Order: sequence, then structure tokens, then C-alpha cells
Amino acid sequence: MIKKLVLVFIAFSAIQIYAQNGTASPYSFYGIGSLKFKGTVENRSMGGLSIYTDSIHINLRNPASYAGKNLALYANESRPVKFSVAGSHSNLKLSSNSGEDRLSSSTFDYLSLAIPVGRLGVGVGLIPYTSVGYKLETLNDANQLNERFSGKGGLNRTYLSLGYLINDNFSVGVDLSYNFGNIQNSTIVFDYNTDGELVQYQSRENNRSDLSGLSLNLGLTYRAMISDRLELKSGFTYTPETNLRSRNERSFNTIVINSTTNQEFIVNTIEANLAAQGLDETNFLLPSKFSLGAGIGQPRIWFVGAEYTFQNTKNFVNELHGSNGTVYTNSSSIALGGFFVPKYNSFTSYFSRMVYRAGLRFEDTGLNINNTGINEFGISFGVGLPIGSARDFFSNANLGFEIGKRGTTKNNLIQENFINFNLSLSLNDRWFQKRRYD
Repeated sequence: MIKKLVLVFIAFSAIQIYAQNGTASPYSFYGIGSLKFKGTVENRSMGGLSIYTDSIHINLRNPASYAGKNLALYANESRPVKFSVAGSHSNLKLSSNSGEDRLSSSTFDYLSLAIPVGRLGVGVGLIPYTSVGYKLETLNDANQLNERFSGKGGLNRTYLSLGYLINDNFSVGVDLSYNFGNIQNSTIVFDYNTDGELVQYQSRENNRSDLSGLSLNLGLTYRAMISDRLELKSGFTYTPETNLRSRNERSFNTIVINSTTNQEFIVNTIEANLAAQGLDETNFLLPSKFSLGAGIGQPRIWFVGAEYTFQNTKNFVNELHGSNGTVYTNSSSIALGGFFVPKYNSFTSYFSRMVYRAGLRFEDTGLNINNTGINEFGISFGVGLPIGSARDFFSNANLGFEIGKRGTTKNNLIQENFINFNLSLSLNDRWFQKRRYD
């Protein structure tokens, strides 16, 4: 147990050191940033499919998955306690009608713990919810630098989950999350003299929003053997509409920019009186969301399924910045995926005990810019690598790989072609055992 805990903390520390920016996407300029995938590396490797549940992997998307039956392997005493930590790295190729650029970003994805208590399961953890990280520039009619936008930050969630096994087929669950974080952005407007030369002093607007609030997520799972070998698994989740409190600050700077290093030096600052405008405290309305999916498979050998997610994004509200010229429509996504294990309890072949995953996803993000919808598509692959002997097949490391694209070059927009690498450790052990001898 101690060795596994040490391994978790080493992995967590390494991810924190490596992860610098949560995203480099220019589309994180809108709303409260780019939504992070709420799910494990195992889910992401199957196209985002999250309806599959078992006793050795954490499912972050459906709180009902924390419930379950005791294991025959453990003399029907207890399920294992599960730990999981993950991080990811993304490479982006940005394309527009005027050129191309390449960026990369790394991020911590989640830290989670699941504890069985009879028919009840308890989960706690930390998950990034959104991420902001962009640098954008616009040009004037003379092809000179006109405006520069930059932003950073994001929203995080710490959660408590409860799942309860009603009977052998049904389980229900609830997530209670505390959302917190901040979003910072700045805009520089460049001024030129009559000769077209950049003047010495430029103007910069700075905004900061500190966000906090509670949110809820409800889940239901259903599983049943439909034949001697085939098992049906299905899941449903619903997240009600949520209001987050936003405490806002705004200031204006006169700055000088070093033309060589691009470093910005502040000459003077004026603090904006947002209270007089009723904007010092505002609300972020996070829209409601639901997901529904089902699949079939042979236990511990293979599984295939599909899942549909819908979010009422058109109701998104940002009182401080308004819509930024963006129209929000309802968003939706479809995930298809599955896995295959040649022989999970093989004593002779390590590769036979590996889990092979694949999937694909289609997403309408709900962003509409310049009368153009922003869509996303991804194809994913992954493997689960057992840690330990064939007798102890519960712990594993998971590698995931995804390629895809977001957006388009039409109507002066940007297309992102991305490659994502994901790594997680899923470590399991027993805390609660009956003493067999006094």
C-alpha cells in the first residue's frame, strides 16, 4: 500500500511540474474558457465513452459508478479502494487564411479517490473544469498591429460523490462540486502617429474575475446479463443549471513595450469603478446538461457502446463581458468506442493482459462566430498496462492518444489540428479486510 501511495504522489508531483498551461487554444477566449474533458484517460481513449463501469477503474462522469457489489475474488468482503491521477500534453497546429502557427500545452487532468462502504461508494477528487490560455492579435487596414489579446486561468472543481447500489442491476449517485478559480485577460490597443509610426505609449485594459459556486450532477447506471455471455451496460447523467458568483476587477494601464523583448512596462494605472456600474459582482450562468448511453460486451473481454450528450449552451450568460460578439447555441456530442482484452488473467503473456481501447467523437461546441458554427472531431486510441503480477491485475497505467480538429478557416476563423497525449495511474488496494484468525 505504501509503495502505491508513494507512486501516486510522485506521479502527481511530476505532472504538476510538467503542466504549465492548461490550453493554448484561441477558442478559450470565449465564455469561461475551453471546457476540459471530465473523464479518465480510459474514457478519453474510447472516444469519450463513459457508460462502462467496473470495480477497478474510476468513472468521473457518473457518480452512480462508485457503487457496486463486493467481489467473489475477495470472498465477497470488499471492493478495492481506487486511486487515480492523470495529466496530458497537447500539440496544436493553428491554421488561418493568413498563415500557420504551432503551439503546445500541458496540464494536470485529475486526482481522485474512491472508497467502497458496503453497497455505498464514496469519491473525492480535484478536476480542472475549464482552461484559458490564448494570445491573439488583429491587424488594421495598413497591415499593422491593431490589438493584442491575451488570457490565462480557468475554473477548477473539487467534488464529493456518493453512489448507492439499489439492487444487482441499478445504482444511483450524486456529485456535489465546489467550483473555484479565476480568469485574467488583457487587451492592448496600439496607436500610430500620422506617419504610421507606433507612438511611445500604448493603452492596456486588464480584467480579472474570481469565480466560485456549487454545482450538482446526478447519475444512474443499469447493468444486466442479456445472455450467458453478453452484458448490457447503460448510464444517464443530468447536471442542473448552475449560477457561479464572479467577483470582478478592471484596470487601465499606460504602458511602454520593449520592441526587442516584447516586455510590457507600466507607466501609470487607473482602477475602474465597477461597483458604480453594478459589475463588481456578477453571475456566470452555467447551462444544464444531460448524457445518455448504452453498450454491450462480454465481461472482462470486450465492450462497445455509444453515448449522446446535450448541453443547453444557448442559456450561457456572462454579465461582465456580454457575448463578445459571439452567438451561443445548444451544444451536443456523440461518442462511439470500446475496448478488448485478449486474456485478462493470462500467466504467460503480458500483452494478453493489456487493455486495447479505441473510439471516435463528434461535437458541436455551441460556439457560433462570424455566423459559423465551431465543430470538433477526434479519433482516439489507448492501452491499459497492468502493474504487478497476473494474480494482482487491479492496478494499471493507462496511455491515451487522440488526433482531431476543431474549428475552420472559413470566414476568417482559425482551424486547430491537435494531437493529445494522456497518461494516468490507476492504483487499487484493499483497506478493509475481515480478520480470519484471532
